Amino acid sequence: MSAGPTSSTVQRNGQAATAAELSPLAFAGYAHFTAMQVRGGQVRGLDLHLARLRNASLEMFGKALPDDLVRAHLRAALAAAPADRSLMATVYSPAGEFTVAGPDVGLDVLVTTGPASSGPKGPLSLLTVEHERMLPRIKHVGEIAKTYYLRQAVAEGFDDAAFLDRKGRLSEASIWNLAFFDGDAVVWPEAEMLTGTTMGILQRQLARLGIAQRTQAVTSADLAGLAGVVMNSWTPGIAVSRIDQTPLRDPAPFVALLHRAFEAEPLTSP
Repeated sequence: MSAGPTSSTVQRNGQAATAAELSPLAFAGYAHFTAMQVRGGQVRGLDLHLARLRNASLEMFGKALPDDLVRAHLRAALAAAPADRSLMATVYSPAGEFTVAGPDVGLDVLVTTGPASSGPKGPLSLLTVEHERMLPRIKHVGEIAKTYYLRQAVAEGFDDAAFLDRKGRLSEASIWNLAFFDGDAVVWPEAEMLTGTTMGILQRQLARLGIAQRTQAVTSADLAGLAGVVMNSWTPGIAVSRIDQTPLRDPAPFVALLHRAFEAEPLTSP
């Protein structure tokens, strides 16, 4: 008799991963990933997730797996999991860290699933810290600074940290993209950062809805009068109540707009 879907799964290249296969990865830091929420066995922005994995693999390893193979691994993981899941797909080289793999060494995909999530309720308060991520355009693993600054922010009475670059521009938060609204247009920060898949979904759906958007440098001095949110694969928008000691304007209409735009994105099966 076949067992039903489990609460969490870990698969390597489409098969259940063994302890021997996982143990070398416990503290490995040269890999990249994408994270998504699965609802009814489907995801939003699948094309963005596949492009993220493909582009990061080309930059980090000089090669990329075919999209069809990645999709097959996603399907295999979802077949072993409940219909509503959190899913993370990580790409790495079996040659490991501190090596330069030869052209005959391929890439592996580790797919993990766990309980579905919609993130914290919010609103959140953010403490700014000066920090620039290494290779910010890639969603890579092993980023100690994110947890370090999160813990620092909580110790100082905030919920999370937001990053300022060397020019004093807000870029992103620990595991979030930032977005603002001035009453007329959505304002995306201008800085080196990871372009999140949820951010990409919102940008194209807001455009389809005819909502004005612009990208500009946002500094701490620009925050007064703006509404703000954070977003990631959990959610298209959680309200931000203040950044440092600056209160932000009522975010409710902005949060509602982002959720409406996100829900306009069709769900797709891998």
